[in-house]
Amino acid sequence: MYKVIKKVFLVFLLVVAYSTLSAQQSSHSLEDRRKFDYYFYEAMNAKSQGDYDAAYDLLNHCLAIDSTIANVYYELGNFYNIIAQKDKAAGYYAKSIALDSGNFYYEMAYGTICLEQKKYEEAIEHFEKLVKKSPDNTELYIYLSQAYRLSDKLPQAINSLDRLEQIVGLNEKISLDKYQLYTLMGKENKAFAEIQKYITKYPNEIKYQILLGNLYMQAGKMDEAYLVYTKAKTVDPEDPYLISSMAEYYEKTNNKVAAESELHNALISPKMDVDTKIAILTQYIGTLYKNNKDTGIVNALFDSLMIQHPQEPKLNMMYGNLLMLQEKKNEARFQFQIFAESNPTNPVGWEQMLSTAFPDSLNLVIDICRSAISYVPNQPQFYFYKGIAEYMENNYKEALTTLKTGLGYVDGNNSSLKSDFYGQIGDLYYREGCKDSAFIAYDKALNLEPNNIGVLNNYSYYLSLEKKDLDKAEKMSARTVKVEPMNPTYLDTYGWVLFQQGAYMMAKIYIENAVKYSEEKGEELSAEVCEHYGDVLYMTDEKEKALEYWQKAKEKASTESDSESRKSKTLGKKIETGKYIPD
Repeated sequence: MYKVIKKVFLVFLLVVAYSTLSAQQSSHSLEDRRKFDYYFYEAMNAKSQGDYDAAYDLLNHCLAIDSTIANVYYELGNFYNIIAQKDKAAGYYAKSIALDSGNFYYEMAYGTICLEQKKYEEAIEHFEKLVKKSPDNTELYIYLSQAYRLSDKLPQAINSLDRLEQIVGLNEKISLDKYQLYTLMGKENKAFAEIQKYITKYPNEIKYQILLGNLYMQAGKMDEAYLVYTKAKTVDPEDPYLISSMAEYYEKTNNKVAAESELHNALISPKMDVDTKIAILTQYIGTLYKNNKDTGIVNALFDSLMIQHPQEPKLNMMYGNLLMLQEKKNEARFQFQIFAESNPTNPVGWEQMLSTAFPDSLNLVIDICRSAISYVPNQPQFYFYKGIAEYMENNYKEALTTLKTGLGYVDGNNSSLKSDFYGQIGDLYYREGCKDSAFIAYDKALNLEPNNIGVLNNYSYYLSLEKKDLDKAEKMSARTVKVEPMNPTYLDTYGWVLFQQGAYMMAKIYIENAVKYSEEKGEELSAEVCEHYGDVLYMTDEKEKALEYWQKAKEKASTESDSESRKSKTLGKKIETGKYIPD
């Protein structure tokens, strides 16, 4: 009931607002005004629902009734802005201003689109006029400064910020902007003086001293940075950001011993709580990673920290993430396991364990998922990975049961995950010989997520094997190649669909590229791709080379598991007779 009342109230406000405006500016009849109100309301309703084409048509109906209402031009400007026709948008915004020059939103829309179009001089002139009209509007000075900066008029950009500072007082964002502008102008003393103002005004606020030190360090002024950091230590020697900055300073001055000592002293301090210590380590790891430095030096610090705080599993989680960065999966898994067993109903620990096992150890993946499901049975991701692992282990019936169970836990709004579930279920149905069920599952997957590339590929390939709906298969497979034109699997599928359609020369181009890109990537060609290439070579009159690839297919098939390839029924006869024989 509330929603209905609210809607009626909004309509009432809209009608009243327009009626007042039209009474002042228009001599249109009451009937025309009612039509205008109706179309304008419907236009705004269509816009709110994302139906911009309908909104555009309705707004033009409004113009046909009354071309003197500024808001219609403004909304049409917004329409053209959305579809990136900036010139038309600017024209409509200008018309809205001509009809209602006092409207702040119209003025701002026109000014910002001038900036987007790189019409900086026009933007400057526009915002200067607005500042004169509304000198207390702080937002205008920011846009004006931006316009001056983009037109390389840096002193005027700073002047705009000075004027803003006179209104709002000392402001960190303004000072940082001025710092950057002075730096661009090569006036470093003035740049650093902007930050020094805060240290002078707030001598006990350590964050400003750290900021100044960091800026000195970024500018390569290491001596000045060290002096500032030393002064900051007198305020609070245990500030985590100061410690992290000091460690970075020592790293950059090639004093690794001092860097480690700085961190170690902080981490063994009984005065500092564990969250602060984690913050220090996090920031330090980020610095090392950003600068491509060896993160291994942090491992010993973690070991020390965990001895001090043995009951803090979040340390294990963080250490595990660091070990994953170092590609130490087994060590990382041990840390994640400690976290997971300490917090068994938190899915994150189990998910992180999975990341260390999949796809290298499928049995381990199944065990992890089984444990996770026992504690958090409503989390679909564990059924998904368990089902995939069982599939890859050729346990098709178990995988199908697992995935069907997990599908029931997928959030109805998560169409992407639901589509992936149906895609895997479709693959399993096909493996089990339930082809109609497979195609139904694929259709469900694509109804949920039309651009599910994996499903598009498998669906089109299996249709080609059945020599069924080949036009549909070709359209689906073409989409996968368009998205990933160098993916050997998708190229092979598309080539094979074309082969089944009898387009042998085109098929050869795509399957040949599948072979080429596989070899370039150092990937093993599957028996299936080798056989496909042999088939297409035969049909394009390269019979000797076709026999060579059929023999390669036979060799590879002997080493592949059932889950890796579809066993050919005719490969042996092709090699024996030297002729193509369809399956």
